[in-house]
Amino acid sequence: MELHQHKSDIETNGFTIINSIYTKDEINGLLSLIENIEALGETFRRSTDIFAIRQFLKEIPATIPLVFNKKLNQIIASIFGNDYFIVKSIYFDKPGTSNWFVAYHQDLTISVDKKAEIENFGPWTVKQNQYAVQPPVKILENIYTIRIHLDETTQDNGALKVIPRSHARQIYRPETINWQTESEAICEVEKGGIMIMKPLLLHSSGRTVNNSRRRVIHIEFSSAKLPEILKWSEKIDLYMN
Repeated sequence: MELHQHKSDIETNGFTIINSIYTKDEINGLLSLIENIEALGETFRRSTDIFAIRQFLKEIPATIPLVFNKKLNQIIASIFGNDYFIVKSIYFDKPGTSNWFVAYHQDLTISVDKKAEIENFGPWTVKQNQYAVQPPVKILENIYTIRIHLDETTQDNGALKVIPRSHARQIYRPETINWQTESEAICEVEKGGIMIMKPLLLHSSGRTVNNSRRRVIHIEFSSAKLPEILKWSEKIDLYMN
């Protein structure tokens, strides 16, 4: 893998795609673990358009050895660095009949253990007893997101659309996008491939139009230290061979 080029692409454009990270057996192993879990509790969300598991790696810890295979560990060490750790993980399943779509946005919040009055942290939200807050931009710029694709993802079943280089503009409100100067890229990813992106990259996804399922594991990584009063709600250290 030409990881130096992928690292450059992330720095320049805010994202990169790397295919052939997981074998068919590894994907089937992950799906088997997911399908056999008892989907009860506040971290699970199910509707006709989407099934989601928040705190995915904590809910199904048996997935960790499969997710962090030799190839992914090499990517993390080479592109992120050895001081990064997991701060958030979500699984979502967009069925083939889904009308779910997401408009252009940036990922502007982090998940933490409590609400506290801290300068430059806010606004705050809470969903299913999970606190989220918009931190200073410096913390957001430190984060990398890996999206693991358990199905082939194309523009017909909701592949992400992104605006390259938008991550370099810090807080970039979608309503201010100038389509005379900005371009859109469609991030199609093969089954078993990954997309790496920066959370400040403007991104969106469309409705499924080809009756094809889209299952993705979304994991965020950071090396940032939070103020002492706060803790990452889902911090998991990486132990890579």
